[in-house]
Amino acid sequence: MLAQIGKRLHVRVRKRLTPYKTISSETFNLSTIKDVAALAGVSFTTVSHVLNDTRPVSADARRRVLAAVEDIGYLPSAVARSLRKSETKIIGVLVPNVQNPFFAELVCGVEECCRLAGYSVFLCNSDNDPKRQQQYMRTLLEKRVDGLLLSSAGDDEALARIFKLASVPSVTVDRLVSGARADRVSVDNSQGAYNAVKHLLDLGHRRIACISGPAEFEVARERVEGWRRALQEAGVAVDESLVIVSDFSSLGGYDATKRLLLTHSPATAQHPVTGIFAGNDMMAIGALRAAAELGLKLPQQLSIVGFDDIELSRYVFPALTTVGCGVRLLGAEAGRVLIERIENPGAELKDVLLTPRLVVRESTARAQQQ
Repeated sequence: MLAQIGKRLHVRVRKRLTPYKTISSETFNLSTIKDVAALAGVSFTTVSHVLNDTRPVSADARRRVLAAVEDIGYLPSAVARSLRKSETKIIGVLVPNVQNPFFAELVCGVEECCRLAGYSVFLCNSDNDPKRQQQYMRTLLEKRVDGLLLSSAGDDEALARIFKLASVPSVTVDRLVSGARADRVSVDNSQGAYNAVKHLLDLGHRRIACISGPAEFEVARERVEGWRRALQEAGVAVDESLVIVSDFSSLGGYDATKRLLLTHSPATAQHPVTGIFAGNDMMAIGALRAAAELGLKLPQQLSIVGFDDIELSRYVFPALTTVGCGVRLLGAEAGRVLIERIENPGAELKDVLLTPRLVVRESTARAQQQ
């Protein structure tokens, strides 16, 4: 199944650096096993052999042990087993905002991949708070998760300090943390933005604004670079005043579009903006709302393109043209890479780069002649 997920995506992989350490222990809690043994009339080692299938046991003894387990509702200690085997079969996943559909879909993709491989997922939501993010990272590491998947927000230096403490396999999504011993799975942000803006250019748009995420995020900078490159290659002058910085939220996209259209509206401006590239689908959805409230006809007067291809983007009106590789597939690929790392901790680190595709829907149309 994991190999199939990899085959469904167009990826480029760059090998990177170092192996990981593991922690072992022989500690094992036998108290409840003794209860089962007493009820079944066998030794606790016999109970252990039955439950772990480590040595042949007579059919009668096995029957009595299993009956005792069912009778008292015994559950083997996952903590004890993890200490004995040096594994928990648990993946820690840390995201900045679980209410954002992008991260919700990402986690679903990670969870499905990990579940099929026999792992459970612990989800932590930092709510865009770097301090809470650090606290959750420490908690996950203290719980001895087998692996850590991080789609993060905030301070690079603080994250790097935390990663120095990590002795577990780790993967970051769309984020390179300097000094971290972690694989990375990301989308080709610059190329995706380039494709989105080129689509607008091919439709005859020349005044194309860019609603960007915060400049401190590498993702936002790469997507603005793609916007700029597409304009330059088409011979269109790059007007940096048309870059409106926002926060990757729908409200942020809504407010940014309102500010933009106050002076660049197709309905009133001498040199109007006729196309908007939004740095993610959530901001694009906010832009759709703002333009509609201002009385613009979409997409006849204003075309809007997003980035990510979240599931919601196909159900807004007009349905959103966007670029992406499918967020669930991004999560599944990140889960696959992390499980590969857990099972082969000595392999060189990797950068896995997914190639986004253009998904044309209803929010873009040929530019009207001015």
